Amino acid sequence: MSYNETVMKDLLRIIPQKGRVEWIGIRSKKKEELSVVESVKLENENGLEGDHFKGSYSSKRQVTLIQQEHLNAVSSILGKKRIDPKLTRRNIVVSGINLLSLKHHQFRIGDVTLETTGICAPCSRMEENLGAGGYNAMRGHGGITATVIEEGKIKLGDTIELI
Repeated sequence: MSYNETVMKDLLRIIPQKGRVEWIGIRSKKKEELSVVESVKLENENGLEGDHFKGSYSSKRQVTLIQQEHLNAVSSILGKKRIDPKLTRRNIVVSGINLLSLKHHQFRIGDVTLETTGICAPCSRMEENLGAGGYNAMRGHGGITATVIEEGKIKLGDTIELI
């Protein structure tokens, strides 16, 4: 491995920032509006208790996360004061940490261990939910998907950090 590759690899492991859980939502049925909750249990095989993805065919998308900072960017792009997190159809809103920096890593929220499985790209519902241009405003700001490694409970105010 070259010096530059080693330096880059080391830099990718340095994430001193700790984020915070700002919002949690679950959707019991597909296409249904999300219900806001103060806490939720996460299970290894099923994801978020009460969410329609629970026990789903998609173990790589057990949990979806988005940054509050990205919601602020999307609202600015769309000329809105605020974006209701329900409209983005993500499960958890966090602040204070770059979610993309957690790519290829395991991380903790409260007593739960998660692992990033991919980027949470916007779907065509963003146009309907956010208005004209919603889909393109969300591009690059959609957050990440994750799978549950160690189950437990997540609540508002919990810390999110790299393991």
